[in-house]
Amino acid sequence: MSDSYLSSCGLNDWLQLLQHHRAIAIIRSTDKQLGLSMAKAAAEGGMRLIEITWNSDRAAELISQLRSQLPNCIIGTGTILTVDRLKDAIACGIQFCFTPHVSLSLIQTAIEFDLPIVAGALTPTEIVAAWQAGASCVKVFPVDAVGGVSYIKSLQGPLREIPLIPTGGISIENACQFIEAGAIAVGLSGQLFPQQLLETRDWDAIAQRAKTLRQKLLV
Repeated sequence: MSDSYLSSCGLNDWLQLLQHHRAIAIIRSTDKQLGLSMAKAAAEGGMRLIEITWNSDRAAELISQLRSQLPNCIIGTGTILTVDRLKDAIACGIQFCFTPHVSLSLIQTAIEFDLPIVAGALTPTEIVAAWQAGASCVKVFPVDAVGGVSYIKSLQGPLREIPLIPTGGISIENACQFIEAGAIAVGLSGQLFPQQLLETRDWDAIAQRAKTLRQKLLV
């Protein structure tokens, strides 16, 4: 997949992007500069799907800056709770959106803007509701609280047609297991950005973790 393909992302491209890259770097930072460095380290390691949570420090500024400085990456946001916040995020240039819950109004707004939206759900009922409402795919969170890999695998029987992105408890070591269990992609936060490496600002080590993750997922 060429870098030019990554320059834009609509609903028709979204699943192909997920199938190609398989992992999303989730950044939640209380300092904008720290968030910028985290995103750049992930990109240096080869990751192209980067989520900046909306409750990060100056998220709108950070997203806009990353759109400019990382043109080969797809930059989105997460932890969107209201339509007003979603519209603010769209205004600063997001290319996809994650929500922690199923909201019909958020899904509809994203559809109106031709924006991929991944609604958060946990139970089969919630997952189906999100999909039937028009979500581009469904985030299963927190997956580690309900069985991890085995839970994703058990959902494949009745819900195989729904593309799932598990988050919460995903590590570099077990990411492949989730893909093998049927997930279209995975989201990593703390396991990709360990606190110790953030404190020491060891961006090379974080970039190497991202590279290792990519290598494992592309085998």
